[in-house]
This record gives sequence, structure tokens and C-alpha cells, in this order.
Amino acid sequence: MHYHTYAAGDSCIILEFGSSIEPGSNQKVRKAASLLSKKPFRGMIECVPAFHTLAVHYDPYAVGTLSPFEAASSLIAEMLAEKIQLDVQSPRLLDIPVCYEGAHAPDLAFVARSNGLSEKEVIEIHSKRDYEIYFLGFSPGFPFLGGMDPRIAAPRKTSPRLKIPSGSVGIAGGQTGIYPSETPGGWQIIGRTPIALFDPNREEPSYLKPGDRLRFIPIKEAEFQSGGGSLWE
Repeated sequence: MHYHTYAAGDSCIILEFGSSIEPGSNQKVRKAASLLSKKPFRGMIECVPAFHTLAVHYDPYAVGTLSPFEAASSLIAEMLAEKIQLDVQSPRLLDIPVCYEGAHAPDLAFVARSNGLSEKEVIEIHSKRDYEIYFLGFSPGFPFLGGMDPRIAAPRKTSPRLKIPSGSVGIAGGQTGIYPSETPGGWQIIGRTPIALFDPNREEPSYLKPGDRLRFIPIKEAEFQSGGGSLWE
């Protein structure tokens, strides 16, 4: 497994498996995270996956050498070189219903206008692809997705909103994602799902997992309401 390493402070190593957002690099990130989580080295605290990097946090005192970075790097290399059998689950393909109407899509017109498209065309393009979940971050359960059509790319808002309702579907640059809980945010909001993507009281709080694939299914306001959704106040 080829990668580059560099230090991020005195207690974190970054493993870089590529330089771009693409499935191959992200699969290596997830595999490395699984390997290290299954067999952590002495002093390892946690792994944090991203698009093409993996941050490995460790306790430099627990590593117990004059050069914790070099020691931790060596231990990581040994772990990743081992042929450890992983229990790999098949990725799920999830249908995510999204209402692209009215108050649920305050920035749909902007995204359409920015790309010389109609609102209907933006919806069709956004909902005609399958998206791979590369990792969860920003807020608990927030999926960073790969695979969005560049024809509907749009810049972040110049002034972020102080409150974005849970379930809001947004676009920022060449990415699309879903806000699992109510938070501030600067993505262009084009729709909203009634599905509760994150619930700390569930056995598995996050409905979505890295490696899953999802597709957006357009629904009407009535379906959104019947699915448990509420108006953006």
C-alpha cells in the first residue's frame, strides 16, 4: 500500500494516499483506517479518514522513544504491511428522498442561474447519479460525497447562514452533501430530506457510513410532510 507520511504537530501523522478526490485513493484510506483500528499500535489514539488522507493521532509519551514520529511511522508501516483479514461489508445503495420545492430549496434558483440551467435541469442532473460516501465530517454524520456532475457546481455563500435545518441538501464547489443536524453553514441549499440521518440515541447514531452509495429521489412537499419533515422556519 503506497502512501506518503508527514507530521501534523507532535502527536499526529498524516498518511497521504493520493492528491485528488477519487474512489481509488479513498478506498485505500478506508482500508488503512480499518487495519489500524483492528490492530492499533502502542500509543495510538484514533484514526480520522478524509478524501485521500488518514490522520493518525497518537500519544508521543506512550510511544516511548526519542523520536515518536519516526517510531509511530515505523509501527504504522509494519501494521499496513501485514496481511490482516478484514470483515468487509458490501456497500449499501441507499435511496434518499429529497424535496426540491419552495422553502426547502432557497438556493436552487441561484445554482441554476450560475450554470445557465433551469431549476428542473439542476434537479434532474443532481438526482440522476449515484454518489459514494467518502467520509463523515464537519458535524456528526455529515457525508462528504463524490461523483457530483460539474454542470451544477456552485460557490459557497459569501455569508454563511446561522441556521440550516437538518436534512438540508447543499452544493459547495464541486461537492454535494446533506446536513444531518441543524447547524450554521455556507453551502447552497437546493433541497431537503425528511430522513433523520443522525440520532445520538440510536445504537448506530449515523444512518450513513463511509463506502455506502446513495442516490437522491425527488419527492413532492406532501411526501416530505408525510415522511416526517417540517417547514424551514
